[in-house]
Amino acid sequence: MTQGACIWFTGLSGSGKSTTAAALIPLLHECGRTVTELDGDVVRTHLSKGLGFSKDDRDTNVRRIGFVAAEVVKHGGICVASVVSPYRATRDEVRQMVGSGFIEIFVDTPIEVCEQRDVKGWYAGARQGTVTHMTGIDDPYEPPLHAELVLTTTDTTPARNAAVVIDFLEERGVLVPRLTAAEALAE
Repeated sequence: MTQGACIWFTGLSGSGKSTTAAALIPLLHECGRTVTELDGDVVRTHLSKGLGFSKDDRDTNVRRIGFVAAEVVKHGGICVASVVSPYRATRDEVRQMVGSGFIEIFVDTPIEVCEQRDVKGWYAGARQGTVTHMTGIDDPYEPPLHAELVLTTTDTTPARNAAVVIDFLEERGVLVPRLTAAEALAE
């Protein structure tokens, strides 16, 4: 059976998680892999509809996404999850659910940059006091201590970050390594 994997992008809102995932997914398809995408914002409108942004509700949302991701991995699929998932302990629970196929990728973007990218107006609302429980403002974000990869989005492109993830997945044996041009010509 093909090895499954959960590529779990975590970071502040506006850090570039979903943008990097969007660049990664077509590359995974090119490698012949079926991909299940679990974007935190989309999941909240369906699987986690009705949950708020308290710590308990956030943890419930992350656990639900983790459960679905674990099922995908168990059946040899690739799950790409883009979730703020602010609490380290809850991410560690998901790591346990998924098992050895869990790949935590911290999208490490300064909050000032995330605020500049704030298309939803959440940071501005939190600064004005109209939005509460905003991760990075009045609610903590606990960065991973041992993420498999750390990506930045201030000095590189989403396409380059996606290529870094592909290289990592090849090194881990999740993807069959691509042939270089010279190797392809030699065949």
